[in-house]
Amino acid sequence: MKALLCREYGPIDRLTVEEVPSPRPGPDQVVVEVKASSLNFPDALLVQGLYQVKPPLPFSPGMELAGIVRELGASVAGLRTGDRVLASPGRGGFAQQCLVSANRVSPLPSGMDFETASAFIITYSTSLHALRDCGRLQPGETLLVLGAAGGVGTSAIEVGKAMGAKVIAAASSEEKLAFCRTLGADDAINYDDADLRQRILDLTRGRGADVVYDPVGGAYTEAALRATAWRGRLLVIGFASGAIPQVRLNLALLKERSVIGVYWGEWVEHDPDGQRRNVEQLGTWFAEGKIKPVVSERISLEEVPAAMARLLQRKVKGKIVVVP
Repeated sequence: MKALLCREYGPIDRLTVEEVPSPRPGPDQVVVEVKASSLNFPDALLVQGLYQVKPPLPFSPGMELAGIVRELGASVAGLRTGDRVLASPGRGGFAQQCLVSANRVSPLPSGMDFETASAFIITYSTSLHALRDCGRLQPGETLLVLGAAGGVGTSAIEVGKAMGAKVIAAASSEEKLAFCRTLGADDAINYDDADLRQRILDLTRGRGADVVYDPVGGAYTEAALRATAWRGRLLVIGFASGAIPQVRLNLALLKERSVIGVYWGEWVEHDPDGQRRNVEQLGTWFAEGKIKPVVSERISLEEVPAAMARLLQRKVKGKIVVVP
């Protein structure tokens, strides 16, 4: 089978597509024939050795996928060969077949095609876990989404609206903000042209945002935290800007604000039942038309390195899907 391989940590242009042996499942694993997988920001960090985990070399990136179960391990229950599934293997999705732990496989929601499903589980699961389990977002509250036109940002807009929040989208261009409005954002801020803190306060009549969803980091984090309401919650999703902010803790003290880390991948290991509950909720919202992944590009395995470069340069809207 074909797979995109990382043989050394470093520049993404060293990734190569190679023929490799097909995987065989262990007792609690399944082999999935990959119909589609999608590109996430951590994939680009992983192959450079910049992510919080470093898999043994060589490996194939690709953290989420959709496809058909082709082989089952001896101890696997509840799945059958031929099942249409989505999965979050953590790595290995940029290949024609992928080995996945059975507890990270879910049935394809009714009415969802493979390409949509491949762009579904990580971003939407991250956003729902962040906003409901970590941020306790309530109907009527104001949610500020930084990096709102990206993969997790677009999902946060839709999940926030499904939860009944007023959503302010913040991004770096008017084109991106227009895109966010099509997803349901109530207001928008171009943080390259405006004072982010002041615009948040203006749009909330001085009260501030109740919850901030921050996958960007850098200077935007402190500006957004300064514009949160009494007992506002800032959710730390990641650092797409490349800069990890140094936030002064007196900003948390002044309004009893909270800074909350969100690590969905680790939470799934601690609370698999919670993840199954969230996937069921997301499937319901999809069926109701409240959420739908935005697939902006469809590419081959050979085109993944160039797409990763665009992702790192923040030139991507929505999700890029890989069809192996």
